[in-house]
Amino acid sequence: MILPVVIRVRINVNILLFDSGMGGLSIYQEVRRRLPGHRYDYVFDNAFFPYGEQPEHIITARCCLLIEHLVSERQIDLVVIACNTASTIVLPALRERLAIPVVGVVPAIKPAAALTRNGSIGLLATPATVQRPYTSQLIAQFATHCQVLKLGVTELVVQAERKMAGYDVDEQAIHLALQPLLTHAMPPDTLVLGCTHFPLLKEEICRIMPGIQLVDSGAAIAKRVAALLQGKIASDVTDTAGQAFCTLLDPDAHKKSRILVEYGFHSLQLLEFC
Repeated sequence: MILPVVIRVRINVNILLFDSGMGGLSIYQEVRRRLPGHRYDYVFDNAFFPYGEQPEHIITARCCLLIEHLVSERQIDLVVIACNTASTIVLPALRERLAIPVVGVVPAIKPAAALTRNGSIGLLATPATVQRPYTSQLIAQFATHCQVLKLGVTELVVQAERKMAGYDVDEQAIHLALQPLLTHAMPPDTLVLGCTHFPLLKEEICRIMPGIQLVDSGAAIAKRVAALLQGKIASDVTDTAGQAFCTLLDPDAHKKSRILVEYGFHSLQLLEFC
């Protein structure tokens, strides 16, 4: 029997991660941990943050404008839409426009349904993601045997952004936002972090909900990217640091530039054309 031969090529792939804010860094961490050595660029559309409060046509227009520009300018090989809200809206349009793989993020309902012990799952996401028909389809497909408590909150997105800018996190505000889950007659033992911002607040959430199992999409997205890059091994180039971009260089963005450098990016630049 002749076995298939997998040819592995040493090459540095240029990967672009996109979000409206800093939440996409939670996905970036997982992808880079699994696939070190490639070059990662990061863009956040903070001029229109948060996407959860924007009309769909605005989100589609912004994503396509920014991503198409950077794909061309930065010779991008693969795009990750590291934003749950944008992923549920813009993926079809982007995939029509681009000739490279585009990976989106969806709430981790399936693994949560397999993990829960008491049959009660919390879905913590933005109001926009909670209301999407796609989210209901995931629940119907993978969690019909579970109670799924959907909670759409914007406050945790705000707190995650504050944390990334170096401000103190208001845990009382987070506690208040989580009250509907905490006081439910059958509280969840497993919580789906259905917004990429929320893994940035894992420590705070676990203090408020001790014993909770947190599930996010980071590892699954990293696995998907690795599958798309099968056979491509990062070369031994020492300087693979990419670039971070924003659409509004305000004082908060300047504060966030520090954390972006800590995450491995050269610096933060303004995309002035948009």
